[in-house]
Amino acid sequence: IKDSQPARITVLSMGPKLSPLLLRKSLAVGADELILLEDDLFDSFDSYFTASTLAAAIKKMGKYDLILCGRQAADSDAGEVGSGIAEILGIPSITVARKVEVVDGRVWVQRLVADGYEVIESPLPVLVTASNQVGDLRSVDVGGLMAARKKGITVWSAKELGIDPSQKRTSLVKMLVPVRKVSSQIITGDTAAEAGWKLAIKLRESHLI
Repeated sequence: IKDSQPARITVLSMGPKLSPLLLRKSLAVGADELILLEDDLFDSFDSYFTASTLAAAIKKMGKYDLILCGRQAADSDAGEVGSGIAEILGIPSITVARKVEVVDGRVWVQRLVADGYEVIESPLPVLVTASNQVGDLRSVDVGGLMAARKKGITVWSAKELGIDPSQKRTSLVKMLVPVRKVSSQIITGDTAAEAGWKLAIKLRESHLI
């Protein structure tokens, strides 16, 4: 989008003790500004708290046209934060985009569906969550790395955003992969017909047929 028309990109990231080197990569590939939301309060948060905190930061930033978010987090897989930000800001949201274009002050999105994609048009401002089909991050060159080192990182705390810890609505007790017990039984017979007959009886006894 920035290559096709005048645009200013601000990267917003939230979390405790994130690596500045990793965050600066976004500056090295073309972003203009990096804002980090860093506070001990952000060490444990739920989808609503994350969405409300990011929305507060976006409001503090001021005017915006297009907000791009990831599709879902790699840990909880909830996929709620992007739509939550849009709801709090009172703007439209389009999810799982495979292509995003801005034309004449409107956004055109190819949104993934089960059997392909649909095209959705929306006025700005709008929030779009992107799927992996949008593409890979562009390569970092030496010039980009040098320029990124010269740019500062703006850091905002929970107090600066006016965040209340009571906004947390859930508490994570435990995260784990569910244990699945799978048992199997081999049905045999002297002939295929006998094995099939025994299988049919077993399925009938199990009320599966």
